[in-house]
Amino acid sequence: MRGAPTIAVAAIATVLVACSGAPSPTSVPTGTVTYWSRVMPHASVRPALPEAPPPTVVVTAVADAFAVYPRAGRGAPEGLLARNDSGQPIALPVIGTAKDGGERWLHVRLPIRPNGSTGWLRAADVRARRVHERITVDLSEHRLTLLRDGEPVRSILVGVGTSTYPTTPGSFFVWARLAYDPPGVYGVGALGLSGFSEVITDWAGGGRMAIHGTGDPSNRGHDVSHGCVRVFNPQMAQLAGVRMGTPVLITP
Repeated sequence: MRGAPTIAVAAIATVLVACSGAPSPTSVPTGTVTYWSRVMPHASVRPALPEAPPPTVVVTAVADAFAVYPRAGRGAPEGLLARNDSGQPIALPVIGTAKDGGERWLHVRLPIRPNGSTGWLRAADVRARRVHERITVDLSEHRLTLLRDGEPVRSILVGVGTSTYPTTPGSFFVWARLAYDPPGVYGVGALGLSGFSEVITDWAGGGRMAIHGTGDPSNRGHDVSHGCVRVFNPQMAQLAGVRMGTPVLITP
């Protein structure tokens, strides 16, 4: 599963259109269906990939779980629940395609440990859409940038993890979208990410990272969190429209 090329959006779209008359979705035994916190034995670790040209193709499952294969057309699938803990459909970014035995396959990022895990899906088992936005977080600059079609539309000074609880760099995606009214400890809202802290494992959620709000403007520009990216509430509200599956690139 290493070394699969990043494929242009047009090529991925062609793969998905070609499967419009594909057979029924793959089913997986109930006992193999897993929550996001379980480590899949076949998951592979990939280094952060270069940013692909926008937009990004993301896929949601047709069934209640994704049937994730270790390789395109090879091995037994394992189930990954298609909804997060809040009941929202998970959208997985596509990073490559393949064809095996006349069947189309999609290489996707997975929201599980270890960070960087990927797997393969039958194109017939998913629905696709395009995401035109992406988020970058520069940890050294304490700067979050929201881009749309490759052009920056928001530049926000943020708080990041401390030296004891650093924010993990890597290529991730938006796994959950949450709003809080009234605002609480996570401000007005949060974007739960597909990646996890490298030092926290025993917290609720298994140490999953997030971009979330804060009512404290002094957090901006400082190392203050347990690994999450803190955004002052008025600016966090500007990220409310970010869609599931949106790529998030965090750099040192």
